[in-house]
Amino acid sequence: MPLSELTGSRVRERRLALGLRQAELAQAVGISASYLNLIEHNRRRVAGDVLLRLAAELGVATDVLQQGAAAGLAEALRGAAGEAGGEAAEIDRLEEFLGRFPGWAAVLAGQQTRIGQLERAVAALNDRIAHDPHLGAALHEVLSAVSSVRSTAGILAETEDIAADWRARFHANLYQDSERLAQGAEALVTYLEGAEQTATPGSGSPEEELDQWLVARDWQLDGAAADLDQLATEAARGMARGLILQAEADAARMPDAAFRAARSAEADDLLRLAARFGVSALAVMRRIALRPGAAEGLVICDGAGALILRKPVAGFSPPRFGAACALWPLFRALTRLGQPIRAEIEMAGRRGERFSARAWAEAEHPAGFDGIEVRRAGMLLSPQLPGTAAPVLRVGASCRICPEAACAARREASILG
Repeated sequence: MPLSELTGSRVRERRLALGLRQAELAQAVGISASYLNLIEHNRRRVAGDVLLRLAAELGVATDVLQQGAAAGLAEALRGAAGEAGGEAAEIDRLEEFLGRFPGWAAVLAGQQTRIGQLERAVAALNDRIAHDPHLGAALHEVLSAVSSVRSTAGILAETEDIAADWRARFHANLYQDSERLAQGAEALVTYLEGAEQTATPGSGSPEEELDQWLVARDWQLDGAAADLDQLATEAARGMARGLILQAEADAARMPDAAFRAARSAEADDLLRLAARFGVSALAVMRRIALRPGAAEGLVICDGAGALILRKPVAGFSPPRFGAACALWPLFRALTRLGQPIRAEIEMAGRRGERFSARAWAEAEHPAGFDGIEVRRAGMLLSPQLPGTAAPVLRVGASCRICPEAACAARREASILG
């Protein structure tokens, strides 16, 4: 079969890699789902405007879909040249390089892919080891039991004239602490093994479990209550219930059709949309970002700056535990209630993805006038939001994996050097 006849297979592979449903891609391109199905099974040739629209929606060049591996190799090398330090690469001679040295080209492209995988692994491990409270609690339990066993054993070994009843008590304590140590070690091993199976619901913390569940559902919360039994822990199920109820309330006040029309009419202005539907700006942010296929990312924090909702997007992955980058517009908004904050941010690192960030903070008084104030702040990230001349602000995910050595807001040294 000629390479051009495999275009449909490449369309399907790219769509699945992006997590898009067939119906979603078909709607975005302006064709029927049945026609796209025929294309993906190489039963219809694709060219012209349809090919251009498919390539645009899938984020690749048309030659990647038409030519396959060679074009994909060229795309990978262009990505490598776009990283920091790749400015000297002769992009105009890329085809010559591919033709003369295909082996070296494949090696460089493979290394580029591997570096990206390792960066994601470092970020995930840093998240777990440095900030995971469940891991810290498990380690503390093991160390506490070890110290208790050592102390009791030391008394028994170094004291010869212990009364029989006290010796029996020490033996009982030693047995109990040994049991506690064994249980703590078993729990720790189980937890660490769960870290290697991140796709398994129930592994790790409730936050991880909920994140995996949401990603598996492509952030589709309609009808999600029927699938709560897929979550292994009651803590994760409780968090999911709260998110589902919130999403249902948002959808009731901002129905899909009306909300889509309003977004177009108001040019996606968060405050105008909030005024039109009589809701908070944070509710508008949730309605935009928490839906299948949404290109926007969303982070919401409480008054202490702890992240209570995190929807990552390609190029931006908020830390699950611990402190995030202090330079995020999210935290600036937290100190300026009711003031819109907008900034163009660039993620520190090799790729340096850019986002338009809009942040907003608000306060509630659930216990009435004399009750406590509860603050929430949200930051909506859009990869392609035009209309601002603000300077670009370089930020990171957290200090431990941020390469910006000269950052004035740095709290600790980066493990990346």
